[in-house]
Amino acid sequence: LSPMTTSSDIILSARNISVSYQGVPAVQGVNLDIHKHQVTSFIGPSGCGKSTILRCFNRLNDLIRGVKISGQITLAGENLMTLHPAAVRRRVGMVFQRPNPFPNSVYDNIALGLRVNGYRGNIDDRVEESLRRAWLWEEVKDQLKRNALALSGGQQQRLCIARAIALHPEVLLMDEPCSALDPIATMRINELIQSLRQELTVVIVTHNLQQAAYVSDYTAFFSTNEQRIGQMVEFGVTYELFRAAQEQRTLDYIEGRL
Repeated sequence: LSPMTTSSDIILSARNISVSYQGVPAVQGVNLDIHKHQVTSFIGPSGCGKSTILRCFNRLNDLIRGVKISGQITLAGENLMTLHPAAVRRRVGMVFQRPNPFPNSVYDNIALGLRVNGYRGNIDDRVEESLRRAWLWEEVKDQLKRNALALSGGQQQRLCIARAIALHPEVLLMDEPCSALDPIATMRINELIQSLRQELTVVIVTHNLQQAAYVSDYTAFFSTNEQRIGQMVEFGVTYELFRAAQEQRTLDYIEGRL
């Protein structure tokens, strides 16, 4: 299980988190600490609660009818459940499995979110900064008025990352961000994830064990119990977990037996 710690390097902390949908338990008893300026991967078979826990971290599950969440999550020491959801989502950004740019210009994909959130600085400067941080500026600087849907899949996903980090969140959540991308685009996203840890914290759900091993500092392995309810089986430093997992289920999954 997750090592319990009250260290100042913890940005997100989950204690005994359980989630059910329409009364059906989906995941139970998750205890987990997310370290600042580190990349944490969630791995495990489909249906074991990885994305459910990820969405708890920015209150996205609140939008689902019939969801019930128990336990406590803190964000930089504050109770996440008592903060306004919009405030949480400004501090905890999200990138989804499939690129979902707005059907307007590259520029407006970033500028609209800044305006909606009341950003009072120079929007041109922040758009450029965000595109540079997402390693996309050089590719689109002469096409800022182009419809974002005309970009390649990998470019669209980096634009979504630029949009998510434009508000300077403390945490960036990524739910299988490369599952729809080719190997070259995936490699660029992986390198981008590693560079972002200098400025923020990244939590990524991935089915790609190579990606988890390459980009993450910490890894949490999720699976289901006999009742098919999701649970976190093991958490640790990525290198150590992949090299010498403590739980047999983790070892079986990493070695392809599960």
